[in-house]
Amino acid sequence: MLAALAGLFAATFLAATVFPFQSEVVFIGLQLAGLAPLWLLVLVASVGNTLGAFVNYWVGARLETAGAHRWLRIDDARFQRARRWWDRWGVWSLLLSWAPVLGWFTVVAGAMRTPLWQFALLVTLAKTGRFIALGWLTATAMGLG
Repeated sequence: MLAALAGLFAATFLAATVFPFQSEVVFIGLQLAGLAPLWLLVLVASVGNTLGAFVNYWVGARLETAGAHRWLRIDDARFQRARRWWDRWGVWSLLLSWAPVLGWFTVVAGAMRTPLWQFALLVTLAKTGRFIALGWLTATAMGLG
């Protein structure tokens, strides 16, 4: 069981970073195999996925510090407009960070210097909610409930 949970952690961690990887298959496979209780799968997957998002935050913070917006040919005026938009609306987009294609929001959050406590709270809620929903949907679909 420990190896399976370590694999789940690694899969969810990797899936949360900028590397393209899908951890849902690993999560569902372990759930269907019954190798661990669902609450433990949700806990391990949520922690792994949230910590992976912190890697993205760090990458975003380093990119902004290094002036990467200039490397990407985004002039300072546009970058400042983006910063104002993020300050007003963007932090709430972290609630969508559970979606595989919207994980880049966590990189932007780092670049925009979102307070770490806000980042941690919103991303943890989003990631945990994702795995609770996935576990429930799988259990319902497979008649495991």
